Amino acid sequence: MAVKAVVFDLDGTIVSFNVDYRAVRADARGFLIRAGLPTSILAINESIFEMLKKVEIFMQNNGQSKKAFAEIRSKVLAIAEQYELEAAKTTSLLPGVLETLKALKKIDLKIGLCTINSEKSANYILKRFGIAEFFDAVTPRDSVRYVKPNAEHLEATMKALAVNSEEAMIVGDSSIDMKCARELKAIAVGLPAGVSSPKELVNSGANYIITLLTDLPNLVEHINKTPVS
Repeated sequence: MAVKAVVFDLDGTIVSFNVDYRAVRADARGFLIRAGLPTSILAINESIFEMLKKVEIFMQNNGQSKKAFAEIRSKVLAIAEQYELEAAKTTSLLPGVLETLKALKKIDLKIGLCTINSEKSANYILKRFGIAEFFDAVTPRDSVRYVKPNAEHLEATMKALAVNSEEAMIVGDSSIDMKCARELKAIAVGLPAGVSSPKELVNSGANYIITLLTDLPNLVEHINKTPVS
């Protein structure tokens, strides 16, 4: 199928990756411990989303309500949002982003954003750099129950763009993005900007590796012109 949409990750793909996730994890873990969750289920090297999965299971197994978990989850995500908003004030647009977005629009592609950031921080970044108008759909973590690599997150973006996953190209800097794309049989494009190496991106399912974001429009046109065998 021809590529009809391109879906970007945010941190490390469109803007520089500068959220202090170690501090986020430490603060979130501290809050959860103070809330009565056992330290045995809260590893410091896990993401807050992995922590929350374990917390949800623990609370369910101990007869606590969905409402109680929702309150815990909301507070943990609020901690993360504080760090994200601070980082958003000092982040920078990566080279070639504006040029690439303009080129993709010229060839009539839909453009989406699928990010684990909150809606508030993602919108702040898009408005700060004046690029919000390029995106036909933005799917922050607030829009889904489970974030990528869970397919639910990317599926929500596809639905908002009104395209099938096979018609979409997913562009990201991490193995998580590649795994999510692979699960949905979308075209996975890795941008090794620091989080994952080219080898890690390929091993996680990347169909293509680009070193410059400005290579993306040419890649799309190449795929769309190549006959299906």
